[in-house]
Amino acid sequence: MPFPYKKMTEEDFEQIRQVTAPERVWVGDAIAKEYYHDEMPEYGVYPPELYVEAENKDEICAIMKYAYEQNIPVVVRGAGTGLAGGANCKYGGIMLSVMKMNKLIRLDKANMTITVQPGMLLTDVAAAAAAEGLFYPPDPGERTASIGGNVITNAGGMRAVRYGLTRDFVRCIEAVLPDGSLVQFSSNVVKNTTGYDVKDLVIGSEGTLCILTEVTLKLIPMPKYTRTLVLPFNSLEACIDMVPKLLQMSAVPTAIEFLERELIDIVERNLHKMLPVKEGEAVLIVMYDAGSEQELINACNAAAEGALEAGAIDVCIADTPERIGSVWSVRGAILEGMKAESIAQEECDVVVPRSRIADYVRIAKSIGQKYGIKVEPCGHAGDGNIHTEMLRMEGMSDEEWKKGTQACLTELYGVAKEFGGQLSGEHGIGNGRLEYLKPFVGDRMYKLYQSIKLAFDDKLILNPGKIISFEQ
Repeated sequence: MPFPYKKMTEEDFEQIRQVTAPERVWVGDAIAKEYYHDEMPEYGVYPPELYVEAENKDEICAIMKYAYEQNIPVVVRGAGTGLAGGANCKYGGIMLSVMKMNKLIRLDKANMTITVQPGMLLTDVAAAAAAEGLFYPPDPGERTASIGGNVITNAGGMRAVRYGLTRDFVRCIEAVLPDGSLVQFSSNVVKNTTGYDVKDLVIGSEGTLCILTEVTLKLIPMPKYTRTLVLPFNSLEACIDMVPKLLQMSAVPTAIEFLERELIDIVERNLHKMLPVKEGEAVLIVMYDAGSEQELINACNAAAEGALEAGAIDVCIADTPERIGSVWSVRGAILEGMKAESIAQEECDVVVPRSRIADYVRIAKSIGQKYGIKVEPCGHAGDGNIHTEMLRMEGMSDEEWKKGTQACLTELYGVAKEFGGQLSGEHGIGNGRLEYLKPFVGDRMYKLYQSIKLAFDDKLILNPGKIISFEQ
């Protein structure tokens, strides 16, 4: 334990009830077990001592001021859809939910921004923008995630190829520091070189530095037309070689995803979802958005011609909402299909240079074979973020699974580093990848991370034991 945190007493419970409301505070066994973990219970199941639902920034300030004075750890929870073991109370203390803070504060059409509270769902943010003819592009796979959770993990998604990550759409943040102070990071302006760029440091900090209370997001005009191409190839190498060709064309794709035939078959076998092509050992799924129909036609024609010249077996064009939805439903069902195919799963989401995707996939599968683990890579060919799923099949013992996955992860992260990549592209470090970060970044960088944490949180009370550790 980093510090001897205070064990909460009835006096502490009563204090939190007084600064919020008794009907929004649960203690001990009254706390629902779903709040003991996020979407990956494998990365930690820890009960809070107190669970509280905050309704406004004043309550959060009061809770944090008291927790800071009393040395009580606090973990903030959004929708709980994280995949890194980040939203659990590793050292007990307070779990603070912001899901009741879910209001649209303002939509500024003149500045093309939307300001929301952190508990608003991503799908509701996108819908509010669309109602005004505007577009919020970030589209992580989990549409029911909270926008605060997206910001604090710098969520990515398939549209990152053209539009970028969540970070690219955050104008400013209002937040509460661990001592209860309310601060503003940046403002609703396009340019800012005023001091250190703390806003971008907070984005992706996984709830370890501050608690978001308001977020202002950039919007863009809504694209009027969209199409999706399905491009099958005879080999993964030919499939991946097509990616830089697509990115060098005048029209930038919105998304480029790759799937190997084995994964496509898993989804069809278990969920009865299928792509409109049966041929090929690997498939690219490519989306284009455009402001005019002719612009879209030109982009799709150029991509189709380039793919056929590069050896694509065929080009299938999905040009209606139903067909487009059907194609992307296969990509979206990958995790569900693998869960149906196996009895347990482990995952890493490394990033490698796009030119090394095929090499990484080939090596990842050979690493899995070495340790008796079924490895299924898939993901974002357009940005090199590869979700590498490890599947536990029938007959594998607990010890074999644990030792095998740990050995696989160690080697997979080593390959990513050797290729000039990174340990995580979307899901973050949390508690699940804690042990792998220091060897990956090195001692000096790790000490810098620790210094940043201490600058914000000198008592280490905010989401302690996540991303970095101070334990010996």
